[in-house]
Amino acid sequence: MSDVLLLNGPNLGILGRREPEIYGTDTVQDIERAVGEEVAGRGWRVIARQHDCEGELIRTIQDSYDTVGAIINPGALMIAGWSLRDALANYPRPWMEVHLSNVWARESFRHESVLAPLASGVIVGLGALGYRLAARALVATVP
Repeated sequence: MSDVLLLNGPNLGILGRREPEIYGTDTVQDIERAVGEEVAGRGWRVIARQHDCEGELIRTIQDSYDTVGAIINPGALMIAGWSLRDALANYPRPWMEVHLSNVWARESFRHESVLAPLASGVIVGLGALGYRLAARALVATVP
């Protein structure tokens, strides 16, 4: 069995209650189940973590080099998470950046991700479905 890292950043632990008009009503647990369903056919399991602290996200990435790939929603750390960027630059597997909302349809400060140039793919604006699509992309691209 192989593991897929599902990593959610700051403020995503309260999904389902956090501005549902923007982020939807799915909880982190709903998303974890959905990703698990997508990767089960490959015999993969999901290792899901959510941290509000950038340092904990970095530690999780550094402790997860043996995973087959990752799905990461960095939340607002996409804007200025330079330490997170450095950790992801050293992550040895493919990873997908996911955002629930369409960041380019929101405030201008959300229009650039310092992480996206390193990602294998970026999915935005499709709500919780974006996580499923990221899982499908990993399934399709990881040998």
